[in-house]
Amino acid sequence: MSHSSRAWLTLLLAGAFEIGYALSVAGSQGFTIWSWSAVAVVFFLLTLWALSRALRTIEVSIGYAIWAGIGAAGAALLGPVFFDESLTARKALWLAVIITGVIWLKLADRSPTTTRP
Repeated sequence: MSHSSRAWLTLLLAGAFEIGYALSVAGSQGFTIWSWSAVAVVFFLLTLWALSRALRTIEVSIGYAIWAGIGAAGAALLGPVFFDESLTARKALWLAVIITGVIWLKLADRSPTTTRP
């Protein structure tokens, strides 16, 4: 596996940790529930560690945007599963826009192929 591929997998892992962090912060109810708060701290440290590893290879402008997009979309999609939240058609549409943007950012990060004259 190439160095770049590992960085992208690490970025995806950071995004998954970010989703865990967002959901556990919600579960902590403003850090008033100790168990959820402890889980939030662990996910926070894991997401920062994985993001920092990925950003050694991936440009920060692309990596941070993708990490934030994964976290936002994942939390919005899983919020209704774990908490009393709604996912309306309008919200789903805008989440699709975020997910599409994340995919386009990943595609934009590909190195251009060199063409010979």
